[in-house]
Amino acid sequence: MALQAGIVGLPNVGKSTLFNAITKAGAEAANYPFCTIDPNVGVVEVPDPRMDQLAGIVNPKKIVPTAFEFVDIAGLVKGASQGEGLGNKFLAHIREVDAIVHVVRCFSSTDITHVAGKVDPKADIETIELELVFADIDTVTKRLERQRKAAKNGDAKIKEEIVVLENVIAHLEEGLPARRMVLSDEEKIILRDLHLLTMKPVLYAANIAEADVHESELPYVREVEAIAKEEGAKVVVICAQVEAELAELDEEDKQAFLADLGFEQSGLDRLITASYDLLGLITYFTAGPQEVRAWTIRKGTKAPQAAAVIHTDFERGFIRAEVVGFQDLIEAGSYAAAREHGKFRLEGKDYVVIDGDVMHFRFNV
Repeated sequence: MALQAGIVGLPNVGKSTLFNAITKAGAEAANYPFCTIDPNVGVVEVPDPRMDQLAGIVNPKKIVPTAFEFVDIAGLVKGASQGEGLGNKFLAHIREVDAIVHVVRCFSSTDITHVAGKVDPKADIETIELELVFADIDTVTKRLERQRKAAKNGDAKIKEEIVVLENVIAHLEEGLPARRMVLSDEEKIILRDLHLLTMKPVLYAANIAEADVHESELPYVREVEAIAKEEGAKVVVICAQVEAELAELDEEDKQAFLADLGFEQSGLDRLITASYDLLGLITYFTAGPQEVRAWTIRKGTKAPQAAAVIHTDFERGFIRAEVVGFQDLIEAGSYAAAREHGKFRLEGKDYVVIDGDVMHFRFNV
């Protein structure tokens, strides 16, 4: 499942430093705009302590975590929707991702220039948001013009679409992202193939200075949190510089470094987990002596479609799924004990998989 979260923001907010730390991909990071022209793509493992607990029960030969993709998209600037700073190319890259991680600079530095000359998280967020809004207005306007011409034939469905498009443009012209609109399922279907930039879910990453990692009162971060609250978005506070340092360490030294900082989990782990959730993803497991493996599916996926993630034959010949909840299995201590306590269930084609289910599929092709 190649779902992608795109890392966006103004130039010099720490996007590429953060991306490097996430993927260890070595994307170029420099103190000037547009150092990243083509988007860098990196696959990241999703941290999940449940895998080690399952491994403790079945003693597998290997553990295979689930993963998804982060895309590092070059910094946008004011006027990007009109082509400023190679904006059209960058906006096209954003259009291709499934969700947006908006990195916001929440630190001052004389060594790293700010494209606007001063640190102002609210203004920075508005700059990016408005460029995406302007790009969406252009997209919807073009579709609306075509449909108005087509409506002369009297097609009722086209007339319904025109009403939806007009409502969307009116909303966007207020400077508001499309994701803030209350839309019916039918309206969402009408808009789906437009791939509106402002319809994509957003997670804010507040990038702070290394000197501020233990500070509780951070005014810049509060500004980001206030904006996120308005639209029901989440904020992850992170220090890209610290995460870059952590990424260079082996696991033992990394844990020692985190302990010295007084943290149980790295900021990157929190960001990756939050991004995974932002994409509407959950995890189910298969666990046996060969391997413990995590599988990614969307929330609401039924058992046959979940099985297809392993192999399409599993869906085609699906008979049933043997399911035990993660917590039930851990508390039982073994498959045998879980069966004895009646914790195993046989589920059919209509079963909606729950995050953490440990599954075994029966199929016949």
